[in-house]
Amino acid sequence: MTASEAPAEATGPRAVVLLSGGLDSATALALARSQGLSCYALSVSYGQRHVAELAAAARVAAALGAREHRVMHVDLAGIGGSALTDPNLAVPESATTGIPITYVPARNTLMLALALGWAEVLGAQRLVIGVNVLDSSGYPDCRPEFVRAFQALAGLATKAGVEGMQFEVYAPLIAMSKAQIIRAGLSLGVDYGLTVSCYQADEEGRACGRCDACRLRREGFAAAGVPDPTRYR
Repeated sequence: MTASEAPAEATGPRAVVLLSGGLDSATALALARSQGLSCYALSVSYGQRHVAELAAAARVAAALGAREHRVMHVDLAGIGGSALTDPNLAVPESATTGIPITYVPARNTLMLALALGWAEVLGAQRLVIGVNVLDSSGYPDCRPEFVRAFQALAGLATKAGVEGMQFEVYAPLIAMSKAQIIRAGLSLGVDYGLTVSCYQADEEGRACGRCDACRLRREGFAAAGVPDPTRYR
C-alpha cells in the first residue's frame, strides 16, 4: 500500500493498538481500522534482540492509517529469562516442547498496562492486541483466560474504570489459524512485506528462516495459498 492509498483517518471511537511490527499485530490494527476505530498504535522497545520490528511497526502504522504511533521503553532485558532479551540464550531453531525459552516473562501484561495507561488519558475504551492461542508457541499470555483477566483488571485498577468506563481488551485473532489471519489481512490491504516476525532478524529486518516465528509464518502463507513476501537472509 502506497502513501496515496493509505486509509483515510478514522474519526470513530478511540482504541490503543499494541503494534509489534509483526504479522499478527498488523492484522489486528487493520481489523480495528475496518471497524471505524480511531487507532493509536503503541510499540514497546523492551530490549528485544529483533529490534528491527520497531522500524517495521512504524511502517505498518503509517501504511494502515494509525492516528498516532508511539514507542515506549521498558527494560525487560534487565529481568532476563528469555532468549529474546538475553544474547547468552540461544533462540531455538527446531520444535520444542512446553513453553519455549522465547517466552518473555510478563511481556504482554506489561505492554497491556502501558496501553491501558495511554487509553485512560485518551479516553479510549478499547485495547487491541494480536494474541493468538493456536499459533502462540504455548505462551501463557496469549490465552483467552489472560485476556479476560486483564480486562477485569482494567476496570478495577483505573480511575476511569471505577468511575464507570467499560474497558474492552479486543483480541480479534485469538482463535484464528495463521492462514486465516493472513487471508483476513490481505482482504483489508495489509502489505505483509512491511512486517518483521523473526525472533532473530538482522538490522535490515531479514529473517533467519529457522526460528519458531519464521516457521509459523512460512507455514501460514503456504496454508493460505499465497506467496510469502518475507525477506530471508
